[in-house]
Amino acid sequence: MRLRTKIQLTLLDNLVWVLLAVFFLVNAIFTPNFFTGKNQLNILYQSATLGLLVLGQGIVMMVGELDLSMEATLAFAPGVTILAARQLGLGPVVSILLTLAVGLAIGWFNGFCVAKLQTNSFLLTMSTQIVMRGLVLFLVPFSLAGLDSVYTFLGRGRVGTIQVAIPALLVIYLIFEFIFRKTIFGRRFTLTGGNRRASYISGINTDRVMIMAFVLAGLLSALAGLITAGRQNAVSNSMGENMVMMAFAGAILGGCSFNGGMGKPIGMLGGTLLLGMIDNALTLNGVDVNLVSATKGALIFVAILLDRVRFKLTARIMHQENMRKLLAAQEAQLSNGPDAA
Repeated sequence: MRLRTKIQLTLLDNLVWVLLAVFFLVNAIFTPNFFTGKNQLNILYQSATLGLLVLGQGIVMMVGELDLSMEATLAFAPGVTILAARQLGLGPVVSILLTLAVGLAIGWFNGFCVAKLQTNSFLLTMSTQIVMRGLVLFLVPFSLAGLDSVYTFLGRGRVGTIQVAIPALLVIYLIFEFIFRKTIFGRRFTLTGGNRRASYISGINTDRVMIMAFVLAGLLSALAGLITAGRQNAVSNSMGENMVMMAFAGAILGGCSFNGGMGKPIGMLGGTLLLGMIDNALTLNGVDVNLVSATKGALIFVAILLDRVRFKLTARIMHQENMRKLLAAQEAQLSNGPDAA
């Protein structure tokens, strides 16, 4: 493969970091207080919850599916846990484990229905999202405040001047980047999403991979719930509302595709930071809250277009490269023909 083709494919694969660098430089020059260290830490802190949802959504998209229930899981897992903890007298550590277990159970249910019962992931997770949101509204009509400091540590704790949520987010992304880039277990996700039938024929248990993708999404949603509950020192029934669409946008901007088989955690982190910087810049510039909402909707639209454009450009580049190789092979064969004769 030519160096030019490699550069083109690399730029398309890491487009989010190019956009992030451009956006950062523009705002560092024109947006007041954007470039300060305090503001950069604030962007990372405010992006922690969304970052976990983006990662979970990206993993599900890698296997060619969608999960709309993540934002409801974010509220349902800590909500049910805190109610149970107060009724049963559970300690904070047990409560944390139970929160994660609820997220895992929801993810397993979604994955089992999609993989084994072959239900449509969009419709299935939309239904579970509606059910869980309704249950949260019923069970938690008012905020559950006064949470234990251990339970809220992930969202409120600090290491020096840095909120614990920031290194926690970065460590989680580094772990998943290692898993998906360096391990056979991680590569099975992209292989399953790229060609499920071929992966199954080659010996990959595609049903297990799909279930695991949803389980990880549920776990990350529960972790996002812990961070959100910690930040506000309470569990409310509105936690996570309208975040799933932004999770889609972050995953797509980070290199995932609705077609499956694509995506890297490091790219998803880039998508998360880009969305966080855009939200922060709009706030610092005093943009009306309704226009901020409209801008987020436009970002989702741009992300969808970017997915199609990136897919078509990659296909065109690979087609041109394959045609070049074919023509070169034909020319070589013709030039060697007389000698061979």
